[in-house]
Amino acid sequence: MDRVSRRRIVTLGAAGAAGMALPLAGTAAAEPAKPAGKLFDVTEFGARGDGVTIDTAAINRAVDAAAAHGGTVFFPAGTYASYSVHLKSNVALYLGHNATLLAAAPAGGKGYDPAEQPGAGNNYQDFGHSHWHNSLIWGENLVNVTIGGPGTIDGKGLVSGGSQESQPLQGNKAIALKLCRNVVIRDVTMVNGGHFCVLPTGVDNFRIDNVVIDTNRDGIDIDCCRGVRISNTTVNSPADDAIVLKSSYALGYVRDTENVTIDNCFVSGYDLGTLVDGTYKTANFGRTGRIKCGTESNGGFKNIAISNVVFEHCRGLAFETVDGGALEDITVSNITMRDVQMPIFFRLGSRMRGPAGIPVGTLRRVSIANLIAHNSDPRYPSAIAGIPGHRIEDVRISNVRHHMVGGLTMDGIPANPPEAENAYPEPTMFGPLPAYGFFIRHVDGVTLDNVEVRYEQQDLRPAFALRDVVDADFHHVKADKATGAPTFVLDDVTDFRVTTSRPVADTQLDQAGHSEL
Repeated sequence: MDRVSRRRIVTLGAAGAAGMALPLAGTAAAEPAKPAGKLFDVTEFGARGDGVTIDTAAINRAVDAAAAHGGTVFFPAGTYASYSVHLKSNVALYLGHNATLLAAAPAGGKGYDPAEQPGAGNNYQDFGHSHWHNSLIWGENLVNVTIGGPGTIDGKGLVSGGSQESQPLQGNKAIALKLCRNVVIRDVTMVNGGHFCVLPTGVDNFRIDNVVIDTNRDGIDIDCCRGVRISNTTVNSPADDAIVLKSSYALGYVRDTENVTIDNCFVSGYDLGTLVDGTYKTANFGRTGRIKCGTESNGGFKNIAISNVVFEHCRGLAFETVDGGALEDITVSNITMRDVQMPIFFRLGSRMRGPAGIPVGTLRRVSIANLIAHNSDPRYPSAIAGIPGHRIEDVRISNVRHHMVGGLTMDGIPANPPEAENAYPEPTMFGPLPAYGFFIRHVDGVTLDNVEVRYEQQDLRPAFALRDVVDADFHHVKADKATGAPTFVLDDVTDFRVTTSRPVADTQLDQAGHSEL
């Protein structure tokens, strides 16, 4: 055993997620007075930890023993090659210093548990969302489970998408949990997580704290979950989203994702592996690695708070509902972005990938405050875009410094980009946009207060382009302005006001068919 306090490890056991709130190895807090469960060392159940021997059976024997008594499955230093580990209720997995749980590549007719048979909702989202058993660690209908560090979970043998992930013996997720309660993942490092590094679906009271993820596809996918806390966590995901909230039909019914906080985190899109090795390389990948709601949005997203997050070399914030769900009551504060593509993206659409007859969703009551975005992609300003007949409602943006690279003109850029009502929602979906600061279309109620939009190179597009907007307030706004270029272009805008702003004088318009200010 490594030199970690046995007493501290065993407190993770019978208490499950409650035990995970107690201090782990290396913390300064006092040790608990008595152990809360037993310790089950995987090597005592036959695990070799040599990185070659497949230790699946030994690990699962240790899990079964811990489940029978309530306790902690302990991985001492070593590399434990494995296929599917079956997590059980009232069990904690604890990876000690220099311990790695390694997802092995299928070989010799051995591999990961088979994906479940298709259920009622499997046609409405990607294959990876619809199955849980084909994972390195999985659990279903569990309570009080924990996964703790300071060791590593390496999904090297997992596949990350395409036709391979539906093949027998293949695994495509590092951790998958379905219909569980009281779950904590804390203090581990996760690399090469497959299609989804962490996928909880229908999980309530779920916490992630002090986790480092460096993966090729999605980092953390929160699907149909309630009571979620993600804190002090770093996610690098060059080819997909870093932290993404979803509300799919994977359970066979609609369930909102709600009551979620994301705070004190860092997200990025650097090349795979270069976050954990500290080189932060940027070749060969575009910018992804963002925080997003969507795209799977059959249910809704409600009561979400995002704060104190740093974005670097990735996409920005995305709030998308395109499958009939309600996205509402969202607050975002204290955000810093550098080298991002489209700092803020709102999209209400009508893809409607779900049961027939569902109406278009709603997107309303979102507030963003205290955000700095520097050196953003000039093609894609922030966008707030509904669709004809379905407006986004009540968006408030305040205390924002929005710095774009600039350097573009209106040449070849349509003043009214294609609606793309049924398209997959992405910041690039409309092509380069006819503003360098904010493009706002099909919105009812938008306020920008103390917002500054700047460019590095002179840009001949307006700072703000509004189309089919009702009730728009701009107060104390500053914008760079090229000679001959308007600051505002308004088309079919009702009840517009700009006050105490530069370079535009105070203006109030009850109706603007087409106006340039």
